[in-house]
Amino acid sequence: MFVELQCIVVTPERTVHEAPAEFVALPLYDGEIGIAPGHSPMIGRLGWGEMRIAHEGQTNRFYVEGGFVEVSGQTVSVLTSRAVPADQLNELAAKEQLHTALEQPAHTPEEMDARQRLADQARAQLRVIRRAKEL
Repeated sequence: MFVELQCIVVTPERTVHEAPAEFVALPLYDGEIGIAPGHSPMIGRLGWGEMRIAHEGQTNRFYVEGGFVEVSGQTVSVLTSRAVPADQLNELAAKEQLHTALEQPAHTPEEMDARQRLADQARAQLRVIRRAKEL
């Protein structure tokens, strides 16, 4: 008998996705992780980028922005500040965010970190948009 995962994606506003999955790929703070049935229990810190949820030959793609993932038994719980389906991302807004971030003056380490974070988030959104278009 095939065991499926249950994937739950929650933001502060609502539950974005709750469905069975055969595989979940997530952007961790320091790389990407793939989760299949039987994965060891874990808690990980999310970065920003593409989350893929595969089930019955279909892959749902989302842009996620920070948070945590917990794997417990056959449940993958994703708690994130933002989860947007790839086809709902706004390419023009992401390009504008990148342009604004790169033009923002930064004179202190904190300002440089904030500028870099905004630029990295915009680039991650653009990568998710590009990959979704390729399909």
